[in-house]
Amino acid sequence: MAEMTEVALPLGLLAAAAFLSSAGARVIDPLLHIIATDFATTVPAVSVLVAAFTLPYGLCQLFLGPLGDRAGKLRVMLGALLAYVLATGACALAGSLPVLTVLRVAAGAASGGLIPVAMAYVADAVPYQDRQVVLGRFLNGIVLAQTLAGPVGGVFGQYFGWRGVFLLLAAGALVVSAALAQRIRRLPDRHDRKGGFNLANYVALARHRFARRLLLCSALDGMLLTGCFPFLAPYMRDRFELSYAVIGLVLAAFGLGMLVYTRLVQWLVVQLGEAGLVLAGGAAMSAAIVAGMASPLWEAFVPVELLLGLGYYLLHGVMQARATEMLPHARATAVGSFAFMLFMGQSIGALCMGVLIARLGYQGAFLVDAAAILLLGIGLGRLMRRGEG
Repeated sequence: MAEMTEVALPLGLLAAAAFLSSAGARVIDPLLHIIATDFATTVPAVSVLVAAFTLPYGLCQLFLGPLGDRAGKLRVMLGALLAYVLATGACALAGSLPVLTVLRVAAGAASGGLIPVAMAYVADAVPYQDRQVVLGRFLNGIVLAQTLAGPVGGVFGQYFGWRGVFLLLAAGALVVSAALAQRIRRLPDRHDRKGGFNLANYVALARHRFARRLLLCSALDGMLLTGCFPFLAPYMRDRFELSYAVIGLVLAAFGLGMLVYTRLVQWLVVQLGEAGLVLAGGAAMSAAIVAGMASPLWEAFVPVELLLGLGYYLLHGVMQARATEMLPHARATAVGSFAFMLFMGQSIGALCMGVLIARLGYQGAFLVDAAAILLLGIGLGRLMRRGEG
């Protein structure tokens, strides 16, 4: 497997693209309070910037997935990277919240052509029994983003302003685009000129019981997990009056938890199986949120974030591996559908969380979320234990 992976998979470039996509989404977390101050508004008001990125990210999967199957996954990634450079760079020039929101929409749409398409590329080359381990290696890019997005966003936001953060991301994407453009002709890239958008593929997903349930769980995953994580940063700001730089460093622990997952994934798959992984992930995240809300000390959020990162990928890693097998003849379409549901859920979750915070306060909203996450883990555990699909 190792030799095949090195030849068929440019894992370094794929991970770099994943880094940029994930950083583009998560770097906004420690910036919400800064941007709200800059535009003289509130954190719930600027929370639209979370949905502005994730909603088009998800919607574009219905187009980008089939395009990857037809034109080639690496070619789609290159185009997406170039669009990401333009949109993210333009965010730094936004003069108002509405303009920044529109530009975040463009950046989210471009970012949609990176991680899901890269996962489909990996799945084309790696058999399922090895796939979760190789995807764990690919996740190193996302791990770095989760680890660095908080500190970079917090430190740059405090000392250089939020605009500098977007310029930094755009510059990084330009470098990765150039590297991929140089190598793209020498890399295998499975595609089907007769492929593309095919309604029959979506009908097949809707009619397959396991695929249908997995897609529903993906939407719930987005609503309850990634749709709510961004609000931990403003909670820490309001509750503990921490500096943005310190909040960014605390958020980096999420990436460390993901790093633990990537190092242990091969052993964990053998020891727990897929059902055990999702149950452990749901329980870990639920317990972490409850502990964080109960603690009077901001230092408690370091292990809380670490446990959230580990728990998230214990649960999500199984789901994304299964997603690559939902439609083997059109993997980008299948993974794109999975991402579509995930980010639709995330967009809805971010908006709902804003409403819950306004009505119940941060602690009440997060406790509701913790209970729902635990139920999701239990439900997924039952689904995986049945061995459907």
